Amino acid sequence: MSNIIELRVPDIGDFKDVEIIEIPIGPGYTISADDTVIVLESDKATLDVPAEMGGKITELKVAVGDTVSQGSVIAMIEVSEDAAATSAPAPSTEAVALAPAQSTAPEPDAPKAAPTPAPSAAPSAAPSAPSTDRLAHASPSIRKMARELGVAIGDVPGTGPHGRITRDDLTKFVKRVVSGGAGAPMAGPGVGGDLPAWPEVDYAAFGPIERVPLSRIRKISGPSLARNAMVIPHVTNFEEADVTDTEAFRKTANADDPDAAKLTMLAFVVKACVSALKAYPEFNSSLDGSDIVVKKYHHIGVAADTPGGLVVPVIRDADTKSLREIAGEMKDLAGKARAGKLGPKDMQGATFTISSLGGIGGTNFTPIINAPEVAIFGMTRAAIKPVWDGSAFQPRLIQPMSLSWDHRVVDGVAAAKFLVHVRDVLSDFRRISL
Repeated sequence: MSNIIELRVPDIGDFKDVEIIEIPIGPGYTISADDTVIVLESDKATLDVPAEMGGKITELKVAVGDTVSQGSVIAMIEVSEDAAATSAPAPSTEAVALAPAQSTAPEPDAPKAAPTPAPSAAPSAAPSAPSTDRLAHASPSIRKMARELGVAIGDVPGTGPHGRITRDDLTKFVKRVVSGGAGAPMAGPGVGGDLPAWPEVDYAAFGPIERVPLSRIRKISGPSLARNAMVIPHVTNFEEADVTDTEAFRKTANADDPDAAKLTMLAFVVKACVSALKAYPEFNSSLDGSDIVVKKYHHIGVAADTPGGLVVPVIRDADTKSLREIAGEMKDLAGKARAGKLGPKDMQGATFTISSLGGIGGTNFTPIINAPEVAIFGMTRAAIKPVWDGSAFQPRLIQPMSLSWDHRVVDGVAAAKFLVHVRDVLSDFRRISL
């Protein structure tokens, strides 16, 4: 005998109203206890949600994009009476923790002996096979990496236990595709080309080596940076600003109020960039299909260096905040970043990013655009240079600047005007009030 019962979301900790990003099961599929039935993605983590019991899926109650919490009905499942009576207890929060998850991909039912259906039986009565992406045996972190690289995860052959797709499998697949080898084309735009395979070198054959694992931040940001560099048609403009007078004002303001948040040149750059974004709003936009989405708010991401790598906390509504407020907020966010205490909301929603090498050095650089933004501002250490004033050379503090921009959205003339606007404001900060 069998019963039809509800398959519900087990205890998933403090996660509520979490969006479903994948459903690796479908009607007609037989699952076992602890098999992954849905994959959730929250601001904190990606979660594999396991089944509390095994059986045959008769009906799905959710779809990709729905939100669920503990106790939400996922599907109707046909189980034996014994299984229904002795269903497995709800797994702990660790059972649905961050990838890699130890679940196995559900398999379709083996054919069962049944009377031959009448010729008039509707073909739709048979359950449709889900896509290979949904059936691919891979952890949420590998699926996310594949999405960021534009790879159809179902096309990647897995070499892990039970055919599980590993990070190495995905990396080798991408190398094979971009080098023109066998494999399905990548799904993302602008990826591919007749490139040689990545060189494989036995580094230890030439001398002592040390292997250092990538930090978590670099593992997460690496695929996105590679995608942005390959897909976005980057162009970079360079400019210099004479910040001698602004630097003198900054020092005076800090001396006048030593207890207030210390003003840095970066705070002035934030305000100057906001002024330029208002004058040239196409730089405060994102490309969405055939539309350009122009944001009416100004949230500025400021790249911060941490022991694990760069992160980009966001100063929200920078256009409404004073220099002191921006300086104080940047100090607080930088402290949280170095301590590893930035929350997801601290790093979301940026419309434009500033990448500063501060006092480290360098004369200029070309930062990679942080998609879906369309531009990024770069700055290095200011230096004293001789500037001709018409009668003699004068020592002036010169700030190097760069602007990398997406040529699909903006052009060189607009980029040059944007940098000139920033240059003029930084050279004479009284312009900010005009």
